[in-house]
Amino acid sequence: MPDTWANWKETWSDIDKKYGIKHKDTDMSSAEELAKFESEKKNASGDIGDVGIAFGPLAKEKGLTLSYKTKYFDEIPDWAKDKDGNWIVSYTGTMAFVTDKESVKDAPKTWKDLEKGKYKVSIGDVEKANQAQFAVLAAAYAFGGDEKNLQPGIDFFKKLAKEGRLVTTDPNVASLGKGEHQVALLWDFNGLNYRDQIDKKRFDVIIPQDVSVMSGYTSVINKNAKNPHAAAVAREFILSDEGQDNLAKGYARPIRKNAKISEEAKAKLLPDSMYKNVKTIKDNEAWNKALKELPKKWQSEIMPLIK
Repeated sequence: MPDTWANWKETWSDIDKKYGIKHKDTDMSSAEELAKFESEKKNASGDIGDVGIAFGPLAKEKGLTLSYKTKYFDEIPDWAKDKDGNWIVSYTGTMAFVTDKESVKDAPKTWKDLEKGKYKVSIGDVEKANQAQFAVLAAAYAFGGDEKNLQPGIDFFKKLAKEGRLVTTDPNVASLGKGEHQVALLWDFNGLNYRDQIDKKRFDVIIPQDVSVMSGYTSVINKNAKNPHAAAVAREFILSDEGQDNLAKGYARPIRKNAKISEEAKAKLLPDSMYKNVKTIKDNEAWNKALKELPKKWQSEIMPLIK
C-alpha cells in the first residue's frame, strides 16, 4: 500500500492523526503479498494488504484472512465483497491507455489503433502483477474473448512481441518520466497520478473507446496479524467517506457510490462518459482458473519473443 498508489499517503497520515497508528510499507505485487502472509505464518510482519480482486478469494481459499465487515458492508456491491468480510473491495480501477505525446503523434483511442500503431506498448509483469493481467483480459474482450478465453488477448500481445513492440518492464512514474514508455497499459488511477506528477500536458490518459475492463482492489487482513484491531480500524477508515475521498484524490474510483466526495476529488477523475463501454468480470471462477494458467502461457508463448 505504497504512498504513491491511490493516495495511500494521505490515508495513512489520517489514520495516524486519528488513532496514533503508525505503519510501514513494502511495495509488492498481489501475489507477493499473499506469499509473504503465507510464508511468515505466526511471525507475521504485515497486518493488512491491498490486492487485486482475484487475490481476495485466493487469500480466503488459502486460509490467510481474518474477516471484518465494517459498518459500510451493506453499501458494497455483492461482486465486490466476500459474504463473510474476508475481503472487501475499496476502490475500482479501469484499464487505460497512457500515451507519451513527446514520442507518439497520434494517441491510440481503441485496441485496433493500438494494434495498427508503430510505437511500443508497455504492459509490465503479467506473471505477477494484477494490473498487467487485467490488460491481457481487456485485450481478450477487445478481440473476441473473455475471462473464459484469454487466447485472443495473448495472441494480440504475441503479435506485438513479434513486431518488437512489446515492453514487459513496469511502467511506473520514474520510467515514464524518463521517456522509457511510448504507450503504457495502466489502471486509470495510476495513469492519471503519474501524468500529473510528471507533466499534465505531456501524457494522454484515456479509457479505450471500444472496450475496457474494470476491476477492484480489496483489503485483506492477515489471519496472523500482530495488530488485528489496528488492521480492522484501517479497513473501517478506508471505507468511510473520508477514506473514500482520499482514494478519489488519488484518482481511484471509490466503491461506495453514496460516499460523500469533495469537489477536489471529483476533479481528479476522468469523465463518466469515458466509461460507457467498460465491462466487469461475470464469471469469477473462470477468471481465477485463467489466472492460474496465464503465467505459464505467458512464459511459454510471449517471453521467448521478447528482444
